[in-house]
Amino acid sequence: MNNSRRGFRGYLIFMLVIVAIVIILNVVRNSAAPYTYDQFVNDMESGKVSEVTIVPDKGGNAGYFTVEMSSGSAQRLYVTSVSDAEAVVREYGFDPVVKDGFWNTWTFNVLIPLVVLVVAVVFMFIMLFAGSAGAAGGGGSSRMMNFGKINAEVIKDGKITFENVAGLKEEKEELAEIVDFLKDPGKYSALGARIPRGIMLEGSPGTGKTLLAKAVAGEAKVPFFSISGSDFVEMFVGVGASRVRDLFDTAKKEAPCIVFIDEIDAVARRRGTGLGGGHDEREQTLNQILVEMDGFKDNEGIIVMAATNRVDILDPAILRPGRFDRKVVVGRPDVKGREDILKVHSKNKPLGDDVNIEDIARTTVGFTGADLENLLNESAIRAAKENKAYISMEDIRKSFIKVGIGTEKKSRIVSEKEKKITAYHEAGHAILFHVLPDVGPVYTVSIIPTGPGAGGYTMPLPEKDEMYLTKGKMLQDIMVSLGGRIAEEIIFGDITTGASSDIKKATKTARMMVTRFGMSENIGVICYEDDDDEVFIGRDLAHAKNHSEEVASEIDREVKSIIDDCYKKAKDIILSHKEILHKCAELLIEKERITREEFEALFGGVTPEEGEIL
Repeated sequence: MNNSRRGFRGYLIFMLVIVAIVIILNVVRNSAAPYTYDQFVNDMESGKVSEVTIVPDKGGNAGYFTVEMSSGSAQRLYVTSVSDAEAVVREYGFDPVVKDGFWNTWTFNVLIPLVVLVVAVVFMFIMLFAGSAGAAGGGGSSRMMNFGKINAEVIKDGKITFENVAGLKEEKEELAEIVDFLKDPGKYSALGARIPRGIMLEGSPGTGKTLLAKAVAGEAKVPFFSISGSDFVEMFVGVGASRVRDLFDTAKKEAPCIVFIDEIDAVARRRGTGLGGGHDEREQTLNQILVEMDGFKDNEGIIVMAATNRVDILDPAILRPGRFDRKVVVGRPDVKGREDILKVHSKNKPLGDDVNIEDIARTTVGFTGADLENLLNESAIRAAKENKAYISMEDIRKSFIKVGIGTEKKSRIVSEKEKKITAYHEAGHAILFHVLPDVGPVYTVSIIPTGPGAGGYTMPLPEKDEMYLTKGKMLQDIMVSLGGRIAEEIIFGDITTGASSDIKKATKTARMMVTRFGMSENIGVICYEDDDDEVFIGRDLAHAKNHSEEVASEIDREVKSIIDDCYKKAKDIILSHKEILHKCAELLIEKERITREEFEALFGGVTPEEGEIL
């Protein structure tokens, strides 16, 4: 597709250059500086003229003089009577050179533009023929004749099957009937069953939606047409709709098959929300997709699969039965799924005897398949940089920090005062992570900068997958976020800007508790937050709020009350562990980074019982 666009742009630029050349030739011919007969006479009298060339027109007395100046410049003077003007020139002692004007004039006015035009036309025919031949042969970079065609990736010998997809057991079971239909559609037709025409794969980035779609085609051994939603949209009106028609026409010839549209939200967003209204090119593309999916006959053998992580912004028409009438949620893997994924990605990587896949799976809560692949890849890169023959657990631990937090900037110069402030700030976070029962334990505490405004980090290590967030857990998250600011206030009697992101996170959590989750006693079990996180121009800018100003004020008061209460409880906990706060800060200043074992040793290995604090 990119080669096609570049080829078309090349042809367009070439044509523009040809037109520009023709225009310049005409401008050069007609844009000589005005030179009058009086100026000509004055120049001859003053001796500025060195030579005069007379060019008469064919069959007439008119023509023009080319006047060469002593300075090296030249002027052109058009005259109605060449003979009279020649007599004047001879009176001033010049012997003019007379040329045949027909060939000169005809060449400049007719022949050169004609030759340029013929060359341009011939070149265009050659390019168009080469483009058509290249398209027919499956190669070539000239696609101008096929600009409205879709350049979908076609996989006919699918080597990816369900065996290559780890951690998505339920999703594979849900799609198994699609594979069965593609293999044997007759038994469904005999019972009058209509197989879903469209499958919408919804999930966070990196969860394996594209891989799952390829595996379905590989299991069924049918052609797989893959295209991105953005490939349909062009600046030229009608190109997107034309490409949709071409895609489905091609797919019908290869049926049974799978058509996969990745990132479909690029063309399937809710209509009537853009500045272009109904004439928006993207909306015309969406309309064509809807029409094409409606045009399928029952059991025609074409399954359309699409992937998105923003199903909430899709147009409702595309999700109705008969189009994308089945939605498969591809979630983040659980601990067993992560273990299976790690085994798949570690097959071609030599692991040391200290690497435990089960431990890595337990400590990577929330990681997607892409995250896990990236973790092992970063570990392999780190081991290769150190000229190791295998990947050790230490490589994986350091890559885990790099992936989760970012690369440490050890070369950054930090003053002793800032280092001390950061040490107490991170110690405040760490103590709350350790003491509060639902948010820890601590994995690593560091005062090495990791980025702009980040003087250090405290990295927790969730030990179990959680499907729901409890009110107590969210309150503890707020307390942990405020721990750094509290430690600064207790030790230095002053506060810094280092807690800005912590305060933002705590405020966002508290507001979600009040407006979305109904966790406020004063506000009640009411949702005051819209489902649409994105503002659609043309629809939501003038949309009235779903609550009054009085309720908005009450929400603000309730959010502040939650923050203030968590701040007080967190401060009481840190004050009761002030000695640990000092020890942790001193150890951080000395070592810059401490592990879980080193931190827990400060407490003597004693952790408060669950529910003891709150």
